[in-house]
Parts: sequence; C-alpha cells; structure tokens
Amino acid sequence: MSEAVQTLPSFNSFNVSVDNHVGHIEFSRPESLNSMNIDFWLELPQAVRALEGLDDLRVIVISSTGKHFSAGMDLSVFQNPNTIPMTGDPGRMGENLRRVVLQLQDTLTAIEKVRIPVLVAIQGGCIGGALDLSCCADSRYCTEDAYFTIKETEIGMTADMGTLQRLPKLMPEGVVRELAYTGRKFGANECKQLGFVNEVYADHQAMLDGVMEIARKIAANSPLAVTGCKEMLNYSRDHSVEDSLKYMAAWQSGMFRPQDMMKAFAAKVQKTEAAYDPLFPIKPLFE
Repeated sequence: MSEAVQTLPSFNSFNVSVDNHVGHIEFSRPESLNSMNIDFWLELPQAVRALEGLDDLRVIVISSTGKHFSAGMDLSVFQNPNTIPMTGDPGRMGENLRRVVLQLQDTLTAIEKVRIPVLVAIQGGCIGGALDLSCCADSRYCTEDAYFTIKETEIGMTADMGTLQRLPKLMPEGVVRELAYTGRKFGANECKQLGFVNEVYADHQAMLDGVMEIARKIAANSPLAVTGCKEMLNYSRDHSVEDSLKYMAAWQSGMFRPQDMMKAFAAKVQKTEAAYDPLFPIKPLFE
C-alpha cells in the first residue's frame, strides 16, 4: 500500500493515511475545535472517495485531534454570500437554500454510500453537524468524556443534515424526539446503553487502538463479502423485509463466488490468514 499512499491528495481539514488495507481520516484543526468549515464540506467527500479508489482499501476510520471531535458547523459557511445570498426574491432565495442544504447533505452521505465500512472514533464534544456525520457511519465508538447534542434546536433551527432521519433508526424514537426537542447533551454511557455507540473507551489512545483493531479484523475478511454486507444492511434499513430478501437473492446470484469461501476454509485448516483478491478499483468513468 505504500505506493498508493503517495497518490493521496493533501487536505486542509484532514490528515489522511493508509496502513494495511485501513484508511484513516483524521480531523486536523483542533485549534478551531475541528469545526466544519468550507474546506471541510468540500474535502470530506474527496477524502472518502480518494481512499475508496485505492487498490485494496477495505475499511475507513474517521477520528479527530484535540479535546473535541468537532464543534459542528462553522459559522463561516453561512456567512459566505457566495453560498447563501441574503437579498433578492424570496422564492429564488428559498430555492437556492434548498439546493445548498442538499449539497451539504450529500457531503455527509458520501460516508454512507462508500462501498466499504466506515468506523468513527469520537472524543469530547460531537456537536450538531458532527452528530449528523456520526449517524452516517457504519459503527461508532467513543471515549468516556464524549458527549453528543442536537445543538441546532438550541440555536433556533431544525437540524437538517441527517440526524433526524438517521438517528431514529439507531436509537429508540422516543429518546431521539426528546433529544431533538430539548437539545440536551447525552453522554457516552447513555449512548452505549441505547446502542448508538458500540464501545466506550477510557481515553483517546485506547479508543484509537481498539477501533484500529476492529478495522483490521474487518479488513481480514473477504472484501466482496464485506461490501455485500454493507449494501444489504443499508438497503434493508430503507426497504421492507420482502423487498430486501428479493434484493439479497438477486445480489447473491450475481456476486456470490465460491473462491473466497475456499480460501477461508483453507486458511482455517492451515491456521493462516486468507489472502483475498481486492475488489476492482473505483475510477472515473472511462479512465
């Protein structure tokens, strides 16, 4: 993977690296509480897709630096007149704002749409838009000092980046309604009890070590089997059981091949790790 690492672009908001089939996106603006500024919204889908496009990249881990994971949306996003004009015809202003919101939503949805699992490691505050981001991940992990909040309610607006749509599928709806209506903080232990986070760690380093170990276990499995799992789980979340079973049958008829099973069985017998072929890389059309 060392040659692939050299092809990764540089980013203003993140440090991006690769080690043994695992990509790591690390927020790198702790002095600004890793707020989600204009660079962030432009660069996050670029970073995710750059990693997904590498040969044999099998898992992505998103983590942060400093005391807090992220303070959420940076005010500079809304203060930019090129993004959201504040004068003119109200109908046209409304159409523009709707389009901007959809574009911002697409930035975070890139995490959900990437074909490989994305794990998020959270310390300190995970506020507003950062909670939206966390809801897009496959699995979430946090430190004992972590807390989450649907902050938008407290500042006079309705959260619009995905928390209200995704969180009720990850936690009991009645709890989500309370959190949304009040805007109160909910901490690591409550999140663990409600199933929002998979595990709570004592500190940041213990969390990173633990999450990277989970990522390595995922990466050791057949990448075709893992991407099939993500495809089916995402589809089943949004469709009926009957429709999901039919899609599963169609997927299996086209994607299932016995070679990976044979490699898995042989590795167990030999007490070694199976060497699976990578998925074909994702590239721009006709390149």
